[in-house]
Amino acid sequence: MGVRMAAYGPVRWVPPLLYGAVLAGGLYYAAADLGAGPGPTAWRTVGFVAAIGALFALEAAGRRRPAARVPLLLARCGLIGAVVLLDASGLSQVLFVLLPFTAYFAFGRTTALVLGALCVAGLLTTYVLTAPGWHRDLERVSDLLMLSVGLVLAISMAAVAVGEQRARRELEEYAARVAELSAAAERNRLARDIHDSLGHHLTAMSVQLEMASDFRALDPDAAQRALTEARRSVKLALGDVRQSVRALRGEAAHPALSAALAGLAHSGEARPRVTVEVSGDQDGYSAAELTVLYRAAQEGVTNARRHARATRVTVVVRLAEDAARLVVTDDGRGFAPDAAAAGFGLLGMRERVHLVAGRVDIDSGPDRGTRLTVTVPRGKMAETGEK
Repeated sequence: MGVRMAAYGPVRWVPPLLYGAVLAGGLYYAAADLGAGPGPTAWRTVGFVAAIGALFALEAAGRRRPAARVPLLLARCGLIGAVVLLDASGLSQVLFVLLPFTAYFAFGRTTALVLGALCVAGLLTTYVLTAPGWHRDLERVSDLLMLSVGLVLAISMAAVAVGEQRARRELEEYAARVAELSAAAERNRLARDIHDSLGHHLTAMSVQLEMASDFRALDPDAAQRALTEARRSVKLALGDVRQSVRALRGEAAHPALSAALAGLAHSGEARPRVTVEVSGDQDGYSAAELTVLYRAAQEGVTNARRHARATRVTVVVRLAEDAARLVVTDDGRGFAPDAAAAGFGLLGMRERVHLVAGRVDIDSGPDRGTRLTVTVPRGKMAETGEK
């Protein structure tokens, strides 16, 4: 615990405040000639002021070199002892409370309690050796009790200060972890967006440009149509980029799912042929839930185009009062769902769907096409407070 305590700093204004109060009291006693002490008054006052000045300098040195904990503690003990010896007012005994107070921050609670007990024991020993019958002297008994109370208050104050500093640092660490997790979540979201939007359009462009290249000599009209479709995909990709930028700026509008899905259906001879059917009302579904449905449909169409060699893809969405159900079916060559589980596209889609408390089911196999089913409950984002 002692090593960890070095990270905490004492309340800086407490020691200088006590030094100033003791200095003022000692100078007043010396000026009024109210007290007696060892040696000539003038020399004793000079030594008293010098020792207080050294304590002020020690505090400044401690702020510059907080790692020198043991030398600082020993120097503080020696200087406080000198001040108590030279002070005619007796007020300087209050400085003993600084020993466990500052030790609490540097070494921990155990060291502070031990020093507090030593301070009380030291004063008690001094009374026993120098003042027989001290226990019947009201002033000395009062001084001993006041020192004990002061030590308790000083240690308690140090404990509260250390607890506050520890709580603040834990809060800062927690805030840093939250910021790190938020940044990671945002990076994952951007990665999904890039894969789902740009990846989809780039795949479409690749297919269309290959068709244009293959049919350039055999069927110039078909090649031209493929180029037209490629240009259309470029425009759609640019539109998705602008939409993503608006989303990052907090300007994204509530998506119209039917219109967005209609963009997945290509005209002309671009394969596969995609048909879309949407029924129900999207009111009550959050923008995040509708976006998940669109991205899942987009991923299904993209996979059918890129991997399945499908000739037909059907996208059906049913928007019911309790949940939305998306089914994407293709007549392609299919795949083993377990073998494709590590693909980033399916992984990103599952992450999106799980964020809105939905479910993903994939039914596929070699040479029997693929059926992707996504179910998203209505309004779960609002109920759980997720964003």
